[in-house]
Amino acid sequence: MNPNPSSNSVDSKSLDEKALDLGMGGELAPEKDPVSYRRRMQRRQEIQQERINQRHKEKGLILVFTGHGKGKTTAALGLAIRTLGHGEKVAIVQFIKGGWDPGEEKALRLFGDSLKWHSYGEGFTWETQDRQKDKYLVSKSWDKALCYLEDPLQKLVILDEINIALKLGYLDLEEVLKGLRKRPPLTHVVLTGRSAPKELIKKADLVTEMSLIHHPFKEQGIKAQLGIEY
Repeated sequence: MNPNPSSNSVDSKSLDEKALDLGMGGELAPEKDPVSYRRRMQRRQEIQQERINQRHKEKGLILVFTGHGKGKTTAALGLAIRTLGHGEKVAIVQFIKGGWDPGEEKALRLFGDSLKWHSYGEGFTWETQDRQKDKYLVSKSWDKALCYLEDPLQKLVILDEINIALKLGYLDLEEVLKGLRKRPPLTHVVLTGRSAPKELIKKADLVTEMSLIHHPFKEQGIKAQLGIEY
């Protein structure tokens, strides 16, 4: 047993700093001759292996993909494919979305019972124009999500656009956080959608914010296209 629990974190920080100092290599490295360059990269490899050896814990992660840029759902579905590829089970519950038949759902049907996909929404608020019905469908989505969050057979649960449901006031944040705590120890959950609440971000293990730099719909008048938006 480690007599000083904080020593590992100190060592990890020191190794991280060394890795940063040694750099990624390539043309970024200052060495010009092959021998010196190889020596730097060998040291970088040793440091990286030490970093990996120190990180031996496993836990079910809370991952948040948020921000105004495109790619939040795409990133979540990439994790779904990765998880399915390892023979694990994945459940996807879409909030708000549902006004169209996405290509991802059609493709992922190939995985059969390993994947469960539910989309109870009927589109964006300006399309449905029925606040009470939207709220009811979000509640129905959350009930289904809870079933999967509590199921130890599910390795990954994706709650797509749940951040939007939270922002619109259709879901209570404390209720969602309570539901996340019900997960088995090794079940991962992904929550997507712009404007993720600060408390959710604080609780998450990984948060990625997609930044909007260019968008063809806004800047060029390009319509939503098959294979890109759906």
